[in-house]
Amino acid sequence: MLKSKVAVHAVSFGLLPDDAIMLGESYLKQWKIPTAQPITLRLGAYRQPIKVVSVARYDGMRINQSLARRIGLSSSATLRLHYSEKTSTLSLGPIIGVLISRDYPNLPDRPFGSITMFCKELVDGCANEGAHVFFFTPNGITEDSETVEGWVFNNAWKRISMPYPDIVNNRLTSRKLENKPNVQQFLKEIKMRHSAHVFNEKFLDKHEVFDALKSDHKLIRYLPESHLLRNYTMLKAMCSKYDSVFLKPVRGSLGKGIIKITRTDNGGYQAMFTTTAGTRKQQFASLVKLFSSINVKMKTVRYQVQQGLTLIDIAKRPVDFRALVQKNASGKWTVTSIVARTAGGAHFVSNLARGGTLSTVKEAIGKSNLLAARQEAPERLQRAALEIAEGIDQHIPAHFGELGIDLAVDTSGRVWLLEVNSKPSKNDNTPLTELKIRPSVLRMIQYSRYLSGF
Repeated sequence: MLKSKVAVHAVSFGLLPDDAIMLGESYLKQWKIPTAQPITLRLGAYRQPIKVVSVARYDGMRINQSLARRIGLSSSATLRLHYSEKTSTLSLGPIIGVLISRDYPNLPDRPFGSITMFCKELVDGCANEGAHVFFFTPNGITEDSETVEGWVFNNAWKRISMPYPDIVNNRLTSRKLENKPNVQQFLKEIKMRHSAHVFNEKFLDKHEVFDALKSDHKLIRYLPESHLLRNYTMLKAMCSKYDSVFLKPVRGSLGKGIIKITRTDNGGYQAMFTTTAGTRKQQFASLVKLFSSINVKMKTVRYQVQQGLTLIDIAKRPVDFRALVQKNASGKWTVTSIVARTAGGAHFVSNLARGGTLSTVKEAIGKSNLLAARQEAPERLQRAALEIAEGIDQHIPAHFGELGIDLAVDTSGRVWLLEVNSKPSKNDNTPLTELKIRPSVLRMIQYSRYLSGF
């Protein structure tokens, strides 16, 4: 098998000219790299003609310090190597650029706030896998240039200019930032001009997901009845059909702005609103009055109206499940983890931001009021998560490499889809395993290697 991992060392200018690299003899033989003629060195979008000098009994690569700086490498790094005889190009990489919402240059130890730990984990994972990662914000994208201002870790976090990467992982957490003209232009250019891959390239909204998946006969069983709320007639039809319905902001996240509507015994209706302090309840004599109270909100917020479900609970606290589904080293969807989330005491949504608690699937199922199919529940959740991820790929024209899929189980054991998140949280409060580098981080790097051909 070809050796593809190489230790790259930067040496001072006096030892090696800018347009030459030294490479161990074994790599030259295996990859059939010529030494008598110039070839092209490629790192992301960076290209430079170089000559290769063979070094006997040496298992690495030496490059000039100024060249190392131009391609964003520190004094030493381990990368993957690939040589194409057809184009006479020696490629090093993959270079992974992670596009994040903001940085804090005045906080040298936590330049990315709550996701700093995740970013450092990614750096360590890349060092193990033979890849190079940097982090950049929309402000680091420079016009009319093939470089971006980004952060690398070399004993400490440093800001430097980096060539356009092979892979962009879009971790922007705001639609407003994602839709900025310079971001959209950069994503378009990097794909078209440099054949780079961008994954998780856009947000998903609830209506788009349910609308796309309902045409798939395999997935229809996971979908509660769900429509874009356009008028009173639609709300009335859903409330006549179901004991309870949920109104969810089409572009909401973290359980914000959800309204639960239930018929009361006296013929009226109760609305429960999620707030940071807990649940606010309001009684209405009629559905017309309830609708007119939310009609004001509908001028600025689009709602999805969804069938209410009788979900399993633990001591009257609803339970749902978050599956992290990622593409692996072969480009196939796999379930990395599934955790159970139990709603906090004063809430009807289980989100951690609203006081929910995490547990294992087995633990939550064991404590819950699930009446049937207890043994089958974990496997059903796994299968649903995979089938839904495959459905997203098939029916939504965008490239995703990881998805957070929120699922629920009703008291009869049936699995339901609640929502799909294309930007799963990476905050420091994400449950860490005993492992230094989580499987979710390694999988992201392995998928990046798969995409880039390294």
